[in-house]
Amino acid sequence: MTPDVVRFRQADLLTALYRRFGPVVRLGPYTCLLGPEANRFLFAHSELFEVERAFQSLVPVDGPTSLIVSDGEDHKRRRRLVQPALVHRQIANHVPVVEACAEAALDAWRPGQVLDVYQEFRRAIRRSTIHALFGEDLARDADFFGAHLQVLINLIDRSPAVITWLRRTRAPAWRNAMRARRAVDARVYRAIAQARQGGAAGAVLAALVQGDELSDLEVRDQVVTLIAAGYETTSAAMAWAVFALLRHDGVWERAREDDGYLADVVNETLRLYPPAVISARVAARPFEFAGKRIARGAFLLYSPYVTHRLAEVWPDPLRFDPGRWERKPAPHEFLPFGGGPHRCIGAGFATTELTVMLKALLRRPKPELLPQRVVPSGLAAMRPRHGLRVRAAG
Repeated sequence: MTPDVVRFRQADLLTALYRRFGPVVRLGPYTCLLGPEANRFLFAHSELFEVERAFQSLVPVDGPTSLIVSDGEDHKRRRRLVQPALVHRQIANHVPVVEACAEAALDAWRPGQVLDVYQEFRRAIRRSTIHALFGEDLARDADFFGAHLQVLINLIDRSPAVITWLRRTRAPAWRNAMRARRAVDARVYRAIAQARQGGAAGAVLAALVQGDELSDLEVRDQVVTLIAAGYETTSAAMAWAVFALLRHDGVWERAREDDGYLADVVNETLRLYPPAVISARVAARPFEFAGKRIARGAFLLYSPYVTHRLAEVWPDPLRFDPGRWERKPAPHEFLPFGGGPHRCIGAGFATTELTVMLKALLRRPKPELLPQRVVPSGLAAMRPRHGLRVRAAG
């Protein structure tokens, strides 16, 4: 029987440790800073933390100059150049593209057809992300990017220690990933060259090449990061949102009629199923938190999932309740896209993309959620491991 709310055993372990030991928990080579006050401390004291060393395992995909792995002045400079293309008024211009991609995917469904909606919307979101941010020409190769980036995503879905071992031994998985990266890079660098010569480009690519403030490598890294991280996390959230709409009585019907309620459904989905179960930092220098001394170089983890499922922050936390959003939470209580200076730069676009895709689905006859065991997987992008099966309405 399909459960009402899916639980993630590994992340629930962190919650149990928080209950027993408080906000600072040693877990093997990691120090976990857990709960809302830990989040508040992390976001308010960004000078104490490094992200570059924390996210080295992402470099094989995102590259060494990606915003995700940038610190200090480099991070500020790159973020300043990307940010204008992702402000609210620019995001609004992308809605027709997102809507068209959703409708095209839904038009292919046939009555009675059994579908994996996670994979269906994953393809649609990948195409809409590339088209909206980087232009129609690059979007024509959305399936190419999907195939090659998946090889890279499979690599970095492993633990950092395993990735290091694969790289050092040049194992087949590493060689395959690097072959895929070279193919992706060739296509992206071609698009960069065309944009620098005045060719057609999406809003973000045009912004990145403007004024030659970023090198080709820096542009490449931001492009690949926004594509890979964009569709990987948003498609996971989309699957959980569809699960919520179909699993809970009356939610589909009310969301179809009320845009405000749909916005609350999106927020409640991101609360229970945040895109990143955990995130990471490295201590740039020694500091003290909650009476515990943290050494320089300590590898730190914090968890949106843990915070989002604490009863002292969210009453009856395992109940899917869009009505709870009458109260606006503080940034350290609701952090599906992280927080502080390193908050996900694509958060606004991702939320808009989710909402537009869901509206397109809600305009169609309601599909049937099939009985299945829904198993979460992926600490960096929590997704249903075996997809989410539905039967299209007859």
